[in-house]
Amino acid sequence: MKKIPVKVITDKIKSAYITSCMIADKELMTLLNKAIKTETNKRARNVLKLILENCRIAGIKKRPICQDTGMAVVFAEIGQQVAIAGGDLEDAINKGIGLACREGYLRASIVEPLSRKNTKNNIPAVIYTKIVPGNTLKLTVIPKGFGSENMGQVKMLRPGAGTEGIIEFVTEAVKNAGANPCPPMIIGVGIGGTLDKAALLAKEALFGIGKSSKDGKLIRNLEQGLLRAVNKLNIGPAGLGGKNTALKVTAKVYPTHIAGLPVAVNIGCWCHRAKTVII
Repeated sequence: MKKIPVKVITDKIKSAYITSCMIADKELMTLLNKAIKTETNKRARNVLKLILENCRIAGIKKRPICQDTGMAVVFAEIGQQVAIAGGDLEDAINKGIGLACREGYLRASIVEPLSRKNTKNNIPAVIYTKIVPGNTLKLTVIPKGFGSENMGQVKMLRPGAGTEGIIEFVTEAVKNAGANPCPPMIIGVGIGGTLDKAALLAKEALFGIGKSSKDGKLIRNLEQGLLRAVNKLNIGPAGLGGKNTALKVTAKVYPTHIAGLPVAVNIGCWCHRAKTVII
């Protein structure tokens, strides 16, 4: 049995959250550079160039890439041979997020939903835990901005809707979102399970959490179809038009009931942030 002290978890979470807010993901930078090469709309190209410059300056000056430093979402994959020593896992995670907010000078954005009173430390985080084989603790820390989170949708499609129905729903969701989620977007799509499972799948798809389905070819074809459909909307970077409304679409599926076809869309803004640490 491997023992992991809660202080180690807190320190790792703090560092990961600060880093994710300030250092642009390599894949994101690759997608943005690719988008510039394919974009024919002059205004859209200028927006993409400004985004890349923003990321460069944020990394050099150690400042947040975006003023919205998000609501913390943490996926914890806990090895069966791991014991959390000296305290509670969720407390350790929340303490790390709180320290990151204070020491990284991150905007405190989290409020009580009814009173709207600010918690002043960006906690509590939204935490998902999963028991997996092995003796490691894998933590994926996500600062999820709400300009994009607000644009998410879930719909219970009729069972026979098929891929055409899925593409129609996702495309309509992105069309309704317009410029609100700060495009170019990255889009996660969850298909199957129950209403709540589909929503979780969409979040996992958006950030590459967990294993992919065995139906790899079917999913890849669907993802490509979705990306083409979304980019035909001509919303473009910053909503100014252009080919690159979305940089990437990722889908994740789960078996569902014969009477249903739940589908969820979780949209990420251009400022796609996440950091994974393994202890």
